[in-house]
Amino acid sequence: MAKPSENLIELCRAAVEAERVATSEPYTQEGWAAWMEAAKTFQAAVTAEAAQEPKQSRLGLEQAAKKIVLHPEDASDG
Repeated sequence: MAKPSENLIELCRAAVEAERVATSEPYTQEGWAAWMEAAKTFQAAVTAEAAQEPKQSRLGLEQAAKKIVLHPEDASDG
């Protein structure tokens, strides 16, 4: 499994938290702006980190970061 950096994990956490906040209220463009920006930042970081290793799967890296953040109890399973 891919090994995301701590920075990537923190960006994923920020995006997940921004999603939680945004979806806890009725939709407004302003209310979702922070979530959209956090998600954009996370996706750009995934792309940049995956490009650092020639055989690094971008999808695998994204999935690994999300697994660590969303399912920490399963993250050590590999």
